[in-house]
Amino acid sequence: MLGLMMDTPLLISAILRHAEREHGEREVVSATATGLRHRISYADAFRRARRLANALDRLGVERGDRVATLAFSDHRHLEIVYAVSCSGRVCHTINPRLFDDEIAYIARHAEDRVLFLDPAFLPLVERLADRLDSVAGFVLLAAESEMPTDSTLPGLACYETLLAAEGDGYDWPTLDERTASSLCYTSGTTGHPKGVLYSHRSTVLHTYAAALPDAMGLGARDVALPVAPMFHVNAWGLPYSAPMVGAKLVLPGPYLGDPGTLQALIEEEGVTFAAGVPTVWLGLVDHLERSGKGLGRLERVVIGGSACPPSLRHG
Repeated sequence: MLGLMMDTPLLISAILRHAEREHGEREVVSATATGLRHRISYADAFRRARRLANALDRLGVERGDRVATLAFSDHRHLEIVYAVSCSGRVCHTINPRLFDDEIAYIARHAEDRVLFLDPAFLPLVERLADRLDSVAGFVLLAAESEMPTDSTLPGLACYETLLAAEGDGYDWPTLDERTASSLCYTSGTTGHPKGVLYSHRSTVLHTYAAALPDAMGLGARDVALPVAPMFHVNAWGLPYSAPMVGAKLVLPGPYLGDPGTLQALIEEEGVTFAAGVPTVWLGLVDHLERSGKGLGRLERVVIGGSACPPSLRHG
C-alpha cells in the first residue's frame, strides 16, 4: 500500500515557486565589480530565470544538456542556476581557479553546450576557446553597453540582450526527482578532476537539512552571506536554502578574498549568518583588528573546507 499525501517529486522548481509565493519581496544583494551593490527581489530574479529558460529553448539547448558557468556569485549566476536546473538541463559550475588544462578537460568531459562567463574571465575563455570542442555558444554576463568590440570568441552573446528578447512566462516541467540538476568537478585530487552529479532530489533534501537548527539554523529573519562561491559545492547549498526559508541573500561577487568588502557587506546589509573557508575568516579577523570595525548583527559563522584554526575557536 502506498501513501497518497504530498505525492510530488522533490524538484528545485518547488523551491523557486515557494520563494516566489511566500518570500517574493525579499532581497538578493550582489557586490559588483564597480563597487556598487545590485539589488533585486526573489520574485524579479526568478522572473528573469524564466526569461533565461525561454532563451535556452530558443538556443536549442536540450533537456539533459550541460550549461556551464565561469562566474562569480551574484544575481545573474543565481538566475542561471535556477533557469538551467528547473528547465531540465544540468548547470555545470566551473572553478576558474583551476589550471587552464583542467578547465579545458572538464568542459570537454562534461560536453558543455553553452558557456556563461563573467567579463573578468573573458581572457581565460578566449585563451581556451579552440579547446572547448563541445561549446556551441558563449554568453557574456553583462549589459549591451558593456559588451567588448574586440573579443575573439565566436558569436559572443549578451546576457541582458538574450533576456530582453524573451517573455517571462515559462512552465517548469515536472521531472523525475532523480534527474541531474548540477555538476561540480573536484580539485586537489590525483589525476583529472572528477565530476560530481547532483540530482533534484539530493539538492532539495540537502536544502532542508542545511536549514535545520543543528546545521545552519536558517530562518526568514536571517540575512545569509555565502562566501563559499557557487562553483564550490553550490555555495554549500545557500542559494537554495536562503530562498526556501525567505532569508535575504547577500552575494559577494568578485570579493571573496577581500576582507574590507566582506566586513562592509556584513555590517551594512545586516548579515546574521555567513559561511566560508578558514582563510576567509582569518583575513577578516586581521582586518577587524587593524581597522577597529565591527560585524554588526552577525551571529553565526559556518567554517568548512578544512579544520577551524584554534585562533578562530578561541580568539
